[in-house]
Amino acid sequence: MNIFVAQLNFKIQSESLREIFEEYGTVTSAKVIVDQMSGRSKGYGFVEMANDDEALRAIEELNGAEVEGKTIVVKKANPRPTGGGNREFRSNNRYGKHQDSRY
Repeated sequence: MNIFVAQLNFKIQSESLREIFEEYGTVTSAKVIVDQMSGRSKGYGFVEMANDDEALRAIEELNGAEVEGKTIVVKKANPRPTGGGNREFRSNNRYGKHQDSRY
């Protein structure tokens, strides 16, 4: 099960996030999301747990818990949208025009 974790202390890194959830079961991955430009944490992340029962227990017990001085939000992650959104409306070249001469 994929778990969304928000309101993380900006000092928490992926390995620390993994350790928090390992108390509840097997963690297959843990990732704190960071800003690509600054490299600083965005204050949220995702944890993947192999066993749904363990994941649900972790969600129940950790949601609203205080971790590193902040009350975290923990819930089942929404599935990623498929299809890429409005990509079909993006331009095809650097000038913002379609390459097809009809446009």
